[in-house]
Amino acid sequence: MNEQSSSLVKARGLCKRYGSKLALDNLDIDIQPGRIVGLIGPNGAGKTTALKCLLGLAPAQGELMVLGLNPRQARTALLEDVCFIADTAILPRWMKVSQSLDYLEGVHPKFDRSRAAAFLQTTSIRFNSRVKDLSKGMITQLHLALVMAIDAKLLILDEPTLGLDILYRKQFYTTLLNNYFDDDKTIIIATHQVEEIEHILTDLIFIKDGKIVLDTAMDTLSNTYLELKVRDTELDQARALNPIGERSLLGSRALIYENADRETLAKLGELHTPGITDLFVAKMKASPGKTGLALNVAEVSQ
Repeated sequence: MNEQSSSLVKARGLCKRYGSKLALDNLDIDIQPGRIVGLIGPNGAGKTTALKCLLGLAPAQGELMVLGLNPRQARTALLEDVCFIADTAILPRWMKVSQSLDYLEGVHPKFDRSRAAAFLQTTSIRFNSRVKDLSKGMITQLHLALVMAIDAKLLILDEPTLGLDILYRKQFYTTLLNNYFDDDKTIIIATHQVEEIEHILTDLIFIKDGKIVLDTAMDTLSNTYLELKVRDTELDQARALNPIGERSLLGSRALIYENADRETLAKLGELHTPGITDLFVAKMKASPGKTGLALNVAEVSQ
């Protein structure tokens, strides 16, 4: 992403240690307003740690500004314009749905109770139900109702649909786009369910071992990465051009290249822009001679 003075999130040399473990290793990030950013990495890569730093929940070394504020020093002011949905329920289990609206109305100056109530009326959630009696999908819908009723500039999602069935997951992102997102808002989504968010992202960040290994706008992805589908007869020639990843297809192979010559590749087979999941697997491969991550498409999509 190009650095601009209008960055909503700006990090320079961001580092975070837990004892001897370096959870974030010299991260540089620029996120502009009106973007939907996918922060994608395997377990332990540093995604949740990075989000905690953005929310002011964890101290870190380096430079970090969110909405022009230092998250640790101005957390109260920051949270007036930042919302967060985690992968686990954060509402008290004893609380009624109506009480959650009462609470937000009392503590957040930008909470619109009528908007939250209107959304909840489109669901099967009853206002007198307690959180402990709601299914995981309903709790996620309740979180979404509360968040969408706050006129925040930045929404941070940490595995927001983890454990939900496919219908709830699809409904979640559809609602998010139709009822919340606009050019004045920015969304950061940390998730393993790569294929479900591919179609909504404007920007993509891959993180591995606390380091960013890819940071690009979706509309420029094809400028750097190409996927070549080849038959066995051209496979040796294709492998000689140093692909960063390879996978089997029915009757052919698909190889992914970074900064390769398009004309040379086109002579060997069909060219496409790689999907996020396949690109992720390729970028997460271990360096030669080192023990690395054994990842496959099925693992990333779960």
